[in-house]
Amino acid sequence: MAAQDFRVVESWGWLAAIQSGGTYVYKVIIIGSGCAGLTAAIYAARADLKPLVIDGYEPGGQLSLTTMVENYPGFPDGILGPELIENSRKQAQRFGAEFRAGAVTEVDLSKRPFRITAAKESYEAESLIVAAGASAKMLGLESERQLLGHGVSTCATCDGFFYRGKEIAVVGGGDTAMEEATFLTKFASRVSIIHRRNEFRATKIMLDRARANEKIKFLIPFTVDRVSDVDKNSVETLHLRNIETGATSELQVAGLFIAIGHEPNTKVFKGLLDMDENGYLVTTGGTHTNIPGVFAAGDVKDHVYRQAVTAAGSGCMAAMDAQKFLEEGH
Repeated sequence: MAAQDFRVVESWGWLAAIQSGGTYVYKVIIIGSGCAGLTAAIYAARADLKPLVIDGYEPGGQLSLTTMVENYPGFPDGILGPELIENSRKQAQRFGAEFRAGAVTEVDLSKRPFRITAAKESYEAESLIVAAGASAKMLGLESERQLLGHGVSTCATCDGFFYRGKEIAVVGGGDTAMEEATFLTKFASRVSIIHRRNEFRATKIMLDRARANEKIKFLIPFTVDRVSDVDKNSVETLHLRNIETGATSELQVAGLFIAIGHEPNTKVFKGLLDMDENGYLVTTGGTHTNIPGVFAAGDVKDHVYRQAVTAAGSGCMAAMDAQKFLEEGH
């Protein structure tokens, strides 16, 4: 890395460096502003690494789309998802973290400093933390989008408690749908599993477990055409259509859980970072990827737990791993 190619500016911001004709090389850039990214930013900023956080496709991550969060430690009465994200963001800013809006469209990890392009701007960094998260796959309905966080959910563990004694529905036919439906029977009076096919992708043991649960009923082969009532800002009725006959019907429920899978936001890293068959980043020794100086945290590498608290924990780990990497003089 030749001195004439770039320079690390310790006390200037990115804009000041550009205006002076230099290139700002951040010690660490964090991609993603959900629980993992913001926790990484807090730890990196407190370590005086002056991190840059690039918001990503979903600023604030999935918590920004939820209402009340009651399973995050430290809030006995719960906290609104957007409020938790905003507080974490302010906390990171307090210690010196910078933020830029935009989604990452290109990365060059072939040499250090790494180059990251987002919102038509390019940034350079000595280390990189990928905390871009995973997006829940949705049905693609306008009413579903409008009621997300208001009766439509993608996380049974997060929101199941709110439906104690109520009838709800789960859409999906894989292991995730069976697992979430079974979990939701702890609270709901009845759980309807809606699946568009007569066959299921779920493993036999998961399917048998759901079928043996007296609180679960199956509606197949049905699809959800619309969710009501958008005007009341709450889920009350699902408008269903039989795939084979075309016949329509209605199902009265208080909540709808979408369980058709998640997609990690890793497309820009394809061919660069090691991934599993579903696109989740593969890490070793905590948060290390296959490229030295590049770390991964949160749902971008976790397809098992997918909780705010586990994402935050891995964000902490990634920041500490990045700090150690830089301190060792790599």
